Amino acid sequence: MSSSSSSQQRLNQLTSHLTTMEGSSASIFQQVPKAAPDAIFHLTAQYKADTDPKKINVGVGAYRTDELKPYVLPVVKKADAILFNNKDLDHEYQPIAGTPSFTNAAVKLILGEDSVAIREHRAVGVQTISGTGANHTGAVFLSQYYKKSNHCYISNPTWANHRNIFSMAGFQVNTYPYWNDKTRGLDFEGMLQCMRDAPDGSVYILHACAHNPTGVDPTMEQWREIADVMQSKGHFPFFDCAYQGFASGDLDRDAAAVRYFVERGFELFVAQSFAKNFGLYGERTGNLTIVGKSPQVAQHILSQIEIAQRAEISNPPAYGARIVDIVLNDAALYAEWKENLKYMSNRIKEMRHALRSRLEELQTPGQWNHTTDQIGMFSFTGLKAPQVKVLKEKYHIYMTDNGRVSMAGLSTTNVDYFARAVDDVVRNVSV
Repeated sequence: MSSSSSSQQRLNQLTSHLTTMEGSSASIFQQVPKAAPDAIFHLTAQYKADTDPKKINVGVGAYRTDELKPYVLPVVKKADAILFNNKDLDHEYQPIAGTPSFTNAAVKLILGEDSVAIREHRAVGVQTISGTGANHTGAVFLSQYYKKSNHCYISNPTWANHRNIFSMAGFQVNTYPYWNDKTRGLDFEGMLQCMRDAPDGSVYILHACAHNPTGVDPTMEQWREIADVMQSKGHFPFFDCAYQGFASGDLDRDAAAVRYFVERGFELFVAQSFAKNFGLYGERTGNLTIVGKSPQVAQHILSQIEIAQRAEISNPPAYGARIVDIVLNDAALYAEWKENLKYMSNRIKEMRHALRSRLEELQTPGQWNHTTDQIGMFSFTGLKAPQVKVLKEKYHIYMTDNGRVSMAGLSTTNVDYFARAVDDVVRNVSV
């Protein structure tokens, strides 16, 4: 072969190689679309980037002091000091389902120490990655072993993650009426009718207290009627409890609905979060309480969830659970924690009354009693997206488009400004 032919062959090979390389530069994930940013975290990012001194963030669901600073509960500081000074403390793996002293205390907290389910040894707990993890863990188990129905019902409106969690677990997710825009309260009859019409044995996600995002809860008489319909239809209650003690300041009151369903003989799950009531937002500390018909059933459920948990997270994180464990199992610290809860709850209530008072003084069009009738961190104001848009652009007030307000973002220093801004958009922004 001539030198020129050899050179041409090498050139052809190089050209072919470069063409192949060029063709392989396109990602195999080229067709993956970019997802929209998370609404709450995107809102927080916008707030942080805003340099206006009057800016207000009432979007994020995290407690703030009257100085609008993060709050570390005094009792958490004490528990933290106990951990710091424990010379025997190590960083070994925790049990797959969590440390029993923590999970047992969490179960007692939500069900009550005198619960019939605890007495009969048919209530168990699994430590989870906060309340989100508890919802997910329960949803995954139900998708595999709950055979009565593939239908899951979440309230409308609801915490956004409920739909994502249960749909990703394989459920057909539907909504049930909850918010009545005219009364700015509970659409109780619509809720009951949906339960009557739903396929028998559907899974219903119920907010134990301080419904997110509306702050509207059923009365105990309404909970009794809800239980009647659910029992007649064979529906499965899955409670989400993110605000026990934080909502009303009373741990027992905030758990009353769950305890009533247990007394009625329901098998049920409860997703518990210790983010709000312990201020352990970043520690992701939660528990899934499981109530079965018998000790054997409860233990069998626990064994299957342990297998799933081993595959997903292997072992739960230790720090936040140790804090909760110490407080719930020490009488003095437990009593102090309840006082911390009252402090946080009372500040939220004060902001509700302050906002309603300012709006009524301004004679802002509409009725504002729902501001104090609602409970917990969030208030569903009734403001519409165009009004919310003006609040952000003109007044540098950041809230979700559905008009949900985190009352913890208000303080004695900004509630007047906030009320005047709301008064302006209610009067002048058409919806």
